[in-house]
Amino acid sequence: MYPSLDEGMRDGRRFMRAALQEGRKALPDCLPNPPVGCVLVKGDQIIASGYTQLPGQQHAEAMALSQVSGNLSDVSAYVTLEPCSFFGRTPSCAKALIDRGISRVFVATLDPDPRNSGAGIKVLEAAGIIVEFGMLEKEALEDLGPYLARSTSD
Repeated sequence: MYPSLDEGMRDGRRFMRAALQEGRKALPDCLPNPPVGCVLVKGDQIIASGYTQLPGQQHAEAMALSQVSGNLSDVSAYVTLEPCSFFGRTPSCAKALIDRGISRVFVATLDPDPRNSGAGIKVLEAAGIIVEFGMLEKEALEDLGPYLARSTSD
């Protein structure tokens, strides 16, 4: 028996709320990076979680991925901000998700940073990953407010 759409959305919101809670753990140490959270979900269980570390250290996705081994083709990622598509001080989070075989990525909101700004979504989709965005976007925007303001004013 498959869950109804409403049940699936309810679970999805629960997982995104967990990702938002992870992101809040990043403050204030992650600044000027955004306080991003990520949870990895298999079935109806969170199997790993992460949040943005000090600048130059792991991003949320990399932290979560480091907690599990093997191919993750049956795993979904819930991320509060679009995964980065570029190599800056750390490798691309979108590429890390692709390399580990993640099948679906739920993104709360897009990254306005001009180096990314939709490119993370495109990279994931080009690799055949199902991407959905906008889940709990209002809450994510509140948590990411200072980063978003800085990214759009530069």
